[in-house]
Amino acid sequence: MRCPYCGSTNTQVKDSRPSEDHTTIRRRRVCADCGGRFTTFERVQLRELTVIKRSGRRMPFDRDKLMRSVQIALRKRPVDPERIERMVSGIVRRLENMGENDIKSETIGKLVMEALKALDDVAYVRFASVYKNFREAKDFEALLGELAATDNDDEESSPGKAAASADD
Repeated sequence: MRCPYCGSTNTQVKDSRPSEDHTTIRRRRVCADCGGRFTTFERVQLRELTVIKRSGRRMPFDRDKLMRSVQIALRKRPVDPERIERMVSGIVRRLENMGENDIKSETIGKLVMEALKALDDVAYVRFASVYKNFREAKDFEALLGELAATDNDDEESSPGKAAASADD
């Protein structure tokens, strides 16, 4: 592993631990040349995924890019980082389990929107505004209307939730 500080490949693993959900291994490393310490993560990769963009351009799937876009949508939201990690890992697992090496960017966007909707409504709206390329305020109004309708359906289908809100 190349040292991020000096570029040397003369590094050693000092400590290895599995993550809480056992999907990654965290490794603490030290550079023998400059003494710099850094952490790396190791994950299982079932298949090489390629993203097919709307323009038709093909790019290798980048889990870190997915994580960054989810984190941007969740910026300043009260969501535990572990939940974010589990959500992104779940999306990647679903993509890998589809059995296809080529994945349309729309498929990834839909999976992210579905996961964010279950996690945080504000992050869902933020992500949707970029993913669906909102241009005007009415685009937000339409999405918020859909979200409100879904929330009302959930309350009506869940008697405990409706009763609790009626008591308030």
